Amino acid sequence: MQQAMHRVVVLALPGVFPYELGIPAKAFGLAYGPHGDRLYEVLTCTPDGRTVRTSEDFSIAVEHDASVIATADTLIVAAIDDPIGGSDPLPKPVAAALAQLRPGTRVVSICTASFVLAAAGLLDGRPATTHWIHAERFRELYPRTPLDPDVLYVDDGDVLTSAGAAAGMDLCLHLIRHDHGSEIANQVARLCVVPPWRDGGQAQYIARPVPDVTGSDTAGAREWALRQLHQPIKLAQLATQAGMSVRTFSRRFRAETGQTPGQWLTSQRLELARRLLESSDLPVDRVAEHAGFGSASSLRQHLAAAIGVSPAVYRRTFQGRNHDRTGRQPLSATG
Repeated sequence: MQQAMHRVVVLALPGVFPYELGIPAKAFGLAYGPHGDRLYEVLTCTPDGRTVRTSEDFSIAVEHDASVIATADTLIVAAIDDPIGGSDPLPKPVAAALAQLRPGTRVVSICTASFVLAAAGLLDGRPATTHWIHAERFRELYPRTPLDPDVLYVDDGDVLTSAGAAAGMDLCLHLIRHDHGSEIANQVARLCVVPPWRDGGQAQYIARPVPDVTGSDTAGAREWALRQLHQPIKLAQLATQAGMSVRTFSRRFRAETGQTPGQWLTSQRLELARRLLESSDLPVDRVAEHAGFGSASSLRQHLAAAIGVSPAVYRRTFQGRNHDRTGRQPLSATG
């Protein structure tokens, strides 16, 4: 029997930003399983089902009112131009809409919609983020929420918040990756012509995408290296592949990728190890061998330094559809 589609409901409030409103439908609407089956159903609603004004010079008509929130597996509140907060309570129509939430529904905010979640009490005592320009105001209004304005998004299990517009797409891709693995998330990213994930600071489950190989002096060497990750690669070998001296190669490589050759190789080995941990049952020592780390101990050290978790924890978090979708491991990325 075919599994029911995961229902994503997007709540549009007065002053909604059109771009942010369209992100969930675009991202989740492009997620298909290996047999061409749609993985998500996306419904857009307003509190009363009527036309809602946007932040621009037009309004948007929707097909649903807030009653569909009661059927949501994931609720996403889109960003608005005038963040809710202050001495005024949450507007009654918004409060009534959020009251439709079922226990266990995953709740997501894009950009300034974090103010809506905070005003509803959904962020009390929980880590969150919002657009950096509104961070000071958010802290004043909601001191019980540990806010980190320096990250792209925060995943606190069943409540997730993101920063500005592009971070909303990052978070949607993260959710698809969390639900169905990296291959499907990467396919959605390619269709949207965006990076599958963006690199950031510490404690992140996000990898640096491979730089564009078109018209790049060191691209051939990078392509070669990606086929040799299982074995040691020396700087001189990379320079030879590019037909350059080691000094020239190192300078051009950093200019093109923003990393030293050693840093880039480590990031690519980590990315390969993550894919293997997500998609295979290989023992950790074999994963380390395939990714060129040599030993399970070396892989553990590098993975812990990059994202703060062990290979076993990473595998449990991201492998296929059987991971714990309500895990409370905080997740964030800067950028």
